Amino acid sequence: MAMAMAMAMRRAAALGARHILAASSTSSSGVLLRRHMSVDAGAAMEKVRAAGLLRTQGLIGGKWVDAYDGKTIEVQNPATGETLANVSCMGSKETSDAIASAHSTFYSWSKLTANERSKALRKWHDLIISHKEELALLMTLEQGKPMKEALVEVTYGASFIEYFAEEAKRIYGDIIPPTLSDRRLLVLKQPVGVVGAVTPWNFPLAMITRKVGPALACGCTVVVKPSEFTPLTALAAADLALQAGIPAGAINVVMGNAPEIGDALLQSTQVRKITFTGSTAVGKKLMAGSANTVKKVSLELGGNAPCIVFDDADIDVAIKGSLAAKFRNSGQTCVCANRILVQEGIYEKFASAFIKAVQSLKVGNGLEESTSQGPLINEAAVQKVEKFINDATSKGANIMLGGKRHSLGMSFYEPTVVGNVSNDMLLFREEVFGPVAPLVPFKTEEDAIRMANDTNAGLAAYIFTKSIPRSWRVSEALEYGLVGVNEGIISTEVAPFGGVKQSGLGREGSKYGMDEYLELKYICMGNLN
Repeated sequence: MAMAMAMAMRRAAALGARHILAASSTSSSGVLLRRHMSVDAGAAMEKVRAAGLLRTQGLIGGKWVDAYDGKTIEVQNPATGETLANVSCMGSKETSDAIASAHSTFYSWSKLTANERSKALRKWHDLIISHKEELALLMTLEQGKPMKEALVEVTYGASFIEYFAEEAKRIYGDIIPPTLSDRRLLVLKQPVGVVGAVTPWNFPLAMITRKVGPALACGCTVVVKPSEFTPLTALAAADLALQAGIPAGAINVVMGNAPEIGDALLQSTQVRKITFTGSTAVGKKLMAGSANTVKKVSLELGGNAPCIVFDDADIDVAIKGSLAAKFRNSGQTCVCANRILVQEGIYEKFASAFIKAVQSLKVGNGLEESTSQGPLINEAAVQKVEKFINDATSKGANIMLGGKRHSLGMSFYEPTVVGNVSNDMLLFREEVFGPVAPLVPFKTEEDAIRMANDTNAGLAAYIFTKSIPRSWRVSEALEYGLVGVNEGIISTEVAPFGGVKQSGLGREGSKYGMDEYLELKYICMGNLN
């Protein structure tokens, strides 16, 4: 099912690209724009290739391998529709071999000292940083985000490797006071085993390092399944891991046929943990599929983040924070502000200032320095945004800014502000995953909390207020795993990241993220007198 959906999205993207190319064939400015983008993309790809980081094969047991049946899938640039590369389209057989490699390597990798694992991870971090520009270029090409955001993601992604390299040396157990004098009671923390890591396209490096970093630090080995939309960044990162001295088989990468890969990971008794970032629907299937072999599971799923602006907020701080929380990565993050709730006393003032700020966002190819908003990942993503907008306007919402495809074509969409949004609209109930900011007025603090919690999701939330008592009250009342107070960018490697309700299980990042890859073992030693 997942593969069918992915293929449908890819076909839709290709059809959209062909339609736009045909529609613009009579426009000289359109031809010049595409030609300029193509030249930039070509130069960027050449820089990546020259650095030796353009990998198109899967990684199994330290070897770069084609799909066994020779099949490939295209990786496209969402800004231009051009094919960047053809990568191996793998399935169950390749995944089974990757699992076997990870299982075999686990016994040697887990027996290394924490200090030895730490040193290898630190070298991987250093290599990522030294190739920061090439990785950012690759990310912009296959994912579409602006180069400046890609550079930030590389640094952010590398920070998890650095942090967990340090935490590898701090996996402490316990000695429990015994109930009998001739006994000693000990608790050890040991690596869970082989980990299957399924990662999304919106953060193609950071979502891998946030999982692989702690797994390797604990002594686990990993089979990574990146998105078929953005495998090139994952393969480049894996290449750097090999260069850092992380042994063959500790990290394996397979991509392609999502249902086959997923089934192989779920059915294997050698895979002891599944970690996934993505949609709630797919997360539920992975959770159910893990039950047969009783795997450990951590899930970072969809969100519906409220951003609450109280009438005592600093308007400038609220505008800056809301803008960052909403429009980063063109609205394609699980912690994006999906609903901006504004208290009635400042609603008009906030809306006017917010619209002015959104108007300043520059839409374009992420390789262009002035760009702050890149394309959506594909045509299907644009169609979803259009569906949400049509639903909202049919129920009484009004478009305050934007509200349509951008004149650049492809999967570009105008940064959009929608007013008069109510709780019966898709924009309020579900994640739009695009550059659309719904504004929703509220009267009281109690109303804001009730509206914010009126969802099955519970990942991130944001509040803006000058009142310290209110910040405590509302933060504690919000049913979310992450809360930003007067700040729109809250993710960091040193703090736990994860949601409640149907936004997932477990935490990533921080010292708490290590526990997701460890098992507790109790040892009772008797007859010691």
